[in-house]
Amino acid sequence: MSGAKFTAIGIDVGGTKIAAGVVSFPGGTVGPRKILPTEGNSAAALESVYQTARELADQSRQEGVEVGGIGLGLCEIVTRDGTIASRASLQWSETEIRDRLSTIVPVVIEADVRAAARAEALFGAGKGLSCFLYVSIGTGISCSLVIEGEPFVGARGAAGTMASGPMPTFGSKAPGVSLEQIASGPALRERYAAAGGNARSAKEVLAAADRGDKNAIDIVCSGAAALGASIGWLVNVLDPQSVILGGGLGLSEGLFRETLVGAARQHIWWHGHRDVRIVSAQTGTEAGIIGAAATAWRQLARD
Repeated sequence: MSGAKFTAIGIDVGGTKIAAGVVSFPGGTVGPRKILPTEGNSAAALESVYQTARELADQSRQEGVEVGGIGLGLCEIVTRDGTIASRASLQWSETEIRDRLSTIVPVVIEADVRAAARAEALFGAGKGLSCFLYVSIGTGISCSLVIEGEPFVGARGAAGTMASGPMPTFGSKAPGVSLEQIASGPALRERYAAAGGNARSAKEVLAAADRGDKNAIDIVCSGAAALGASIGWLVNVLDPQSVILGGGLGLSEGLFRETLVGAARQHIWWHGHRDVRIVSAQTGTEAGIIGAAATAWRQLARD
């Protein structure tokens, strides 16, 4: 990766919001940024992303800095060559994205979890580590193994989909629910509503649990315990130096975090793994922006 100065726009497209910002390298400093809601799968939503990128590029240019590329992190499977291979949350195709955004500057597409993991490898809690596991917990749940500073993409680019498939239900022929249906932000809110609670977000469910609401406590603890068990299993399989938690829920403190960490350690088999560091992402809520921009920096500055 080049050490020369390079400026890119990082755009992190999540299930509920889109975060964009201008990032300067090699330092990874975030400048002007914008937040907007993810407005479904419509052409209008893609147009909003385009207008946001255009505004940020124009603002940067007015300040005397030319943007060299756009990095776009999507909450979908993105193959090794940058093709969008799933449509779980977004109906956009890479052709639509490239045709629109490349009228501003060249665009590079990456899976959002790999982008965030790259930010941690370059500027966060993973800097200097030869092997760590990044787990993003928010609207969705996914992970990325990072080896020698680079996120592992797998044979097809689909590595890290740890929570989307159904879990087994022993003694039943019915398909099980996925980890995302138990432990993600929307899942906590929906499960709390089904139990008679009223919350507009996972944050409000966590707050209800902190107030002593029994239903909220049960839902938060069961979701965190299931996720923690899966993280413990991944530690057994992958042997990382550290586990880094990101995303809205991953960065939270309190009952969810404590239960998750406890369950992870309980499900780690080898004594040598039980003291593995489980820490918060140091790039915090900006991991997706920084990592998406860094992906563009890595590819375009090299090219």
